[in-house]
Amino acid sequence: MADDIIHFVRQRDFLFRKELGQGACGRTVLLYDDIIGEYFVCKKYAPCDEHQRVELFKDFTREIKILHLLQHPNIVRVFSYFLYPESYAGFILMEYVEGRDIEEYLSQTPEAAADIFRQAIHGFHYLETNGILHRDIRPGNLLVSADGQLKIIDFGFGKQIVASEDFEKSISLNWWCETPNEFDHGLYDFRTEVYFVGKLFQKILAACGLEEFEYARLLNQMCAHDPEQRISSFDLCRRALLARGISDPQFSDVDLKTYREFATHLHGILLKIQTGTKYLTDADHVLRQLEALYQNVMLEEFLPKNTLILGCFLDGGYHYHTQGRFPTEVLRHFLTFFRSCSQERRNVVLSNLQTKLDSVARYERLPPEDIPF
Repeated sequence: MADDIIHFVRQRDFLFRKELGQGACGRTVLLYDDIIGEYFVCKKYAPCDEHQRVELFKDFTREIKILHLLQHPNIVRVFSYFLYPESYAGFILMEYVEGRDIEEYLSQTPEAAADIFRQAIHGFHYLETNGILHRDIRPGNLLVSADGQLKIIDFGFGKQIVASEDFEKSISLNWWCETPNEFDHGLYDFRTEVYFVGKLFQKILAACGLEEFEYARLLNQMCAHDPEQRISSFDLCRRALLARGISDPQFSDVDLKTYREFATHLHGILLKIQTGTKYLTDADHVLRQLEALYQNVMLEEFLPKNTLILGCFLDGGYHYHTQGRFPTEVLRHFLTFFRSCSQERRNVVLSNLQTKLDSVARYERLPPEDIPF
């Protein structure tokens, strides 16, 4: 019963509105659903070179897999797809972003540059957190809607990173700017994505004649040709934004005391963190985790296990003190404080906690021992 195939026999027709463009792997058109009154973009698998139909089909399928993993306000949404592997054909039904590419948008509204930059960092940070390289960062793949919302589109060259060898450069595009030094070594990693996002904004700001930019220092760090001199991740970019751009950074003496007591205890129970372990950056998710934890331990003097609190902030491996004890009262005070913060201030709190945890020693995961049979 569980393996029975469900056949959807009802056909749904859309109204064709116009052609939108042709890429290396697909042709896109604008469709209209007259029942719900919404527009959709439909991307049809239609490679420019028919001789590559079989070879490029896996790239089209990969794009669908990547888009289904993602849900973020700055990334285009996919609603449905239709794949026909036996004939190497397929369609993707996506969100329609009614707007202009980032270069055209900022040329007409340069005063929005800082806001669009922040949105780009948050969008690419989300991709980085999910191990996704876009690998085709150019003006036409960053659209801005009429109400100023940035959308990252076109994941035809996207790649999900599951092992270090996935950073090996496997594409050669006609880039619109000078390529970074790591290309000489056949690498394309998240530092490379940081570089191209930085260079894109640097180019646009120069064209707009914007000499003063709120995040000029960060932008210069992103554009270093040498990856060793470049800011190394979108997570660090995001933290720099929070440190630079918070409009209401004021915390009371009680707030600071509550935060510092919690941060000191959290840092104190950690011995070392495995390289590759990620910080949880969704403030709402962290708050829900902490609330659920407190409900389960509120009658205890100390947390039964230190892993309970560490799991609210870390996603991955770490070593911790088994003898050190985390007071439940410290958790209660922090939770009350964290609940009272605005979304913006919660992000500041998490950013500061992560910076403090950066000082904890890192270790590499040991390879598994050979099984003796």
